[in-house]
Amino acid sequence: MPPIDEITAFASDKPVVTVIICVIGLALLGVAYLAVRALYRAANQFFHRYVAPRPAEDILTIVAASIATGVSAQGMWRFSGDVLGFDGPLRLLLFAFIEVAVITSAVRARRNMRENYSAGIDGIAVWTLTGLSAVLSSMDARSLAEAVFRLAAPLVAAWLWERGMAIERHRITGRHRINWRLTPERMLVRVGLAEVSDRTASEVDAHRRLTRVALAAKRARALREAGASDRKMRGALTKLDKAMDRAVEHTGLAVDSARQEALLSQIGALYNTSALIDLTPPVPWAPEEEQPRMAHALPAAMDDDDEGEVEMLDSPAPVVDTAQRAALLRAAREYWDKQIERKFVPRASDIAHEIGISLATAREYRALWKLEPRAHALIEAAFKEHGIVDTGTFPAIETQQERILTVNGSSHG
Repeated sequence: MPPIDEITAFASDKPVVTVIICVIGLALLGVAYLAVRALYRAANQFFHRYVAPRPAEDILTIVAASIATGVSAQGMWRFSGDVLGFDGPLRLLLFAFIEVAVITSAVRARRNMRENYSAGIDGIAVWTLTGLSAVLSSMDARSLAEAVFRLAAPLVAAWLWERGMAIERHRITGRHRINWRLTPERMLVRVGLAEVSDRTASEVDAHRRLTRVALAAKRARALREAGASDRKMRGALTKLDKAMDRAVEHTGLAVDSARQEALLSQIGALYNTSALIDLTPPVPWAPEEEQPRMAHALPAAMDDDDEGEVEMLDSPAPVVDTAQRAALLRAAREYWDKQIERKFVPRASDIAHEIGISLATAREYRALWKLEPRAHALIEAAFKEHGIVDTGTFPAIETQQERILTVNGSSHG
């Protein structure tokens, strides 16, 4: 009898039972529908909360690490049964204790990295427990190939975890853990095949030709001062003439004022190398000597030289035109930026002495520039570390005296 006929006959013979079965079936279908809908909502919520915000490489890393951990757990399952003799519920409960410890250490290491930017001891524990699991799994292998495979699986999982940690650390802190001293870029720069700056090929070529001219001029001058023979002098002058001809031809030296200034700057630096041994740079951590502002406040026994120095610093600024004032401002700004790069906040007297402007003008410039983020950070660091307070005010307000202390590469006035 066909199934439909059997169902019809059963419904005719037992209508009450048929109704009960239908009601129970409908109830089960409703429960199944609700369960599927709840599972779908949970999966959808899980996807949008944990999966969608992550980049694709993080998701692939988690999937691959999970597979590798499963392979390691399967090896520990066999090891616990064949070597340790575990069976039944005991084997089910104890076989994957190392894998659980690895996952726990990985979670703790990630938390430490987010809070302290370092995995700490938990990161070391991940590698240690992973190596232990790999060794134990490979000890129950039936062949060399299986042993190598079981050794590799946990190490692959640990490597993927480490790379995920490194990417997240770089994303949070914006820096790498270390900077390798031997890289392809450094090697290419070392052999002269790459540039460390973003200069164009023409700028690099012009700089090298101007440098050849400056070096040739220095050599010719050294030979002349040493009383070299006419043959050596002719050779040095010939090299200087050739270098100059090539520089004029390829760099536009005859018409380019910037290149002319660059050449003169190189020659000036090379000619005065011996003057470096006579320099007496200021001690960064020594306080500035106090100097009265007005000449009438000086002691009566002050000599004429000291009085002239005070008058030079505190005398009114000479009248200059707009172009010269702008040039002095640019020079003072360049000097300020160079000192800030060296983590040194210049004093007003340093700016005045270096640029050749009045002390009052230098104080105005410093009062404005010291509020910029980089200079302000140096001032704040010195205050927090050594309690040194910068007494300067904004805008530039004349004070009775200005004392500047320089501590650990940062100065405060």
